[in-house]
Amino acid sequence: MEHLKETNAERVFLVACQLPNMTDEQFEASLEELEALTLTAQGTVIDRLTQKREAIEPATYIGRGKLDELAIKMEEQEADLVIVNGELSGSQVRNLTNRLGVRVIDRTQLILDIFAGRAKSREGKLQVELAQLNYLLPRIVGQGQGLSRLGGGIGTRGPGETKLETDRRHIRKRMADIDKQLKHTVKHRDRYRARRERNQTFRIALVGYTNAGKSTLLNRLTASDSYEEDLLFATLDPMTRKMRLPSGMEVILSDTVGFINQLPTTLVAAFRSTLEEVKHADLLLHVVDRSSEQLQAHMETVSELLHQLEVDQSQMLVVYNKADKPNLPIIPVHQQNGIEMSAHKREDIQRLRQMIERTLVDLFTPYVTELASDEGNKLAKLRRETIMTEMKWDEDRECYQVKGYVHPNHAWAEQLLD
Repeated sequence: MEHLKETNAERVFLVACQLPNMTDEQFEASLEELEALTLTAQGTVIDRLTQKREAIEPATYIGRGKLDELAIKMEEQEADLVIVNGELSGSQVRNLTNRLGVRVIDRTQLILDIFAGRAKSREGKLQVELAQLNYLLPRIVGQGQGLSRLGGGIGTRGPGETKLETDRRHIRKRMADIDKQLKHTVKHRDRYRARRERNQTFRIALVGYTNAGKSTLLNRLTASDSYEEDLLFATLDPMTRKMRLPSGMEVILSDTVGFINQLPTTLVAAFRSTLEEVKHADLLLHVVDRSSEQLQAHMETVSELLHQLEVDQSQMLVVYNKADKPNLPIIPVHQQNGIEMSAHKREDIQRLRQMIERTLVDLFTPYVTELASDEGNKLAKLRRETIMTEMKWDEDRECYQVKGYVHPNHAWAEQLLD
C-alpha cells in the first residue's frame, strides 16, 4: 500500500461529529475505522476535524464556526476530498461542496466505492451498482431546485421537464434491469443450493467483522486461493469450497462479505441474496479479530446484522483469530467458549478442524453398522458423508465393523439407524 500512497492517492480530510450517545472510545474507534476505509480506497488521510454536538447541523453537518475552520485548514493543506463519518443528505453535500470547493462524500459512499472496486464477479458488480443507485436516487433532489411537472409529449420529455427527472427515470430503469438480472442469478444459485441439499452435504459458513481473517482461514482450511490482504473488505464475492475433517468427512465451507458498523442498509439489501448462504448454513464460524480493542463491539455488530438477516445463531462457534499478536485484550468471561488461534499456524488449523468435528459429533447421532467385503464404494462414501470413528475387519463374520456419527436428517440415517 505504500506505493499507492506515493502515487495518485487523494489527500483526504476526515470530518466527524461526536453525539451524546457515543463514548470517547467508541468515537475514536469509529474514526480509526474511517481512516482504515480511506486507506482501503487508496486515499491518504492528511488531517481530521471533529466536533462534539447535541445533534447534527441539518444544513452543513457541522456548525458554522467549525465549517469556517475546516475551509481554512483544507486550503492550507491542499486537501482534495472531504469524507464525513456519517450519512449526508443531498442538500448537506451541496452546501458543504459549495463552501469548501472540493468534493464531499460520506461514510456510506466511501464503503460503496470500496465495494465497487473490490467486486469481481458479475453478480457482485451488479449488487454494488444496485446499492449505489439506491443510495443516489433520493439524493438527486439535493442537486437541483426541485422538479417541474411530469411531461407527456413526444417521447417522455414534455414541456419544462428538467434533466433531474430524466436522471431519475434512467436510474429507476437501470435498477429494474439489474433487479431482473439478479433474480436470474438467484434462481441459478437456488438450483445449485437445492442440489447440495439433495446431496445433503453439511454446510458451514464463515461470518465476521471485516478484516477478521475469514478469507485467510478459508484458504488454510480448504487450500483454496481466495484473495487475502490486511485491508477492510479485501474479499467481496462469496466463495464456497470443500473442506475435509480429521475423520475424512467432507463439508462445504463458504466465505462471506465482512460486516462493518453502520453498514449501509442499501448494501445489506443488495447483498441479501448472497448472504442467503449464511441463512442456509448448518453451522456458523464467527471469526473475530482477537487483537482488536473493539472485539466486543465488532461481535455485537455481526450479531445484530445476522439478526436483521433472520439467521439462526444457535449453532455457532466463535473463532478468536490473530491470537499470535502481542498485547491481546481480555475476552469477557461469558464469551470464553470459543477457540483462540492463528490462521497462520498449521497446528491451530488442525485444532479448529478437530473442534468443528467435535461440534458435529454433538449434533449427530451415533451409529454402528456392518459392511461386506465387496462394499468398498459404500465404505468410501460413508467415510466422506459421516464422521467415521472406527473401522475394523471382523475375520469371523468376514465384514467391516463400522462405528461413527451421522446427521439425523441425512439419507444415511434411515439405513444406519434402523
